[in-house]
Amino acid sequence: MYAIIFCGGKQHKVSEGDVLSVELLDAAAGSEIEIDKVLLVSDGDNLKVGTPYVEGAKVSAKVLGEHGGEKIKIVKFRRRKHHQKVTGHRQWYTDLQISGITA
Repeated sequence: MYAIIFCGGKQHKVSEGDVLSVELLDAAAGSEIEIDKVLLVSDGDNLKVGTPYVEGAKVSAKVLGEHGGEKIKIVKFRRRKHHQKVTGHRQWYTDLQISGITA
């Protein structure tokens, strides 16, 4: 059984027991959360597609923790103008372990 969920502006294909990183959520480590934005649920034979979400479907997950992603350098440079600006960004992610899918 698998589901496609919408979390953090992205779509993720999940099944029970999977560990995935999503955009930073406001949840403490060790807590349980429920994601109700389920776009598709499949159990092998039956396929439920939502418009846009499947009614009554939920994915429960356990929050494992947070971590920072890779640092990205942003360089703005104009040749022959004596202008160079370097900034950086590091995105934070939340690790989730999928504990169950209910349709």
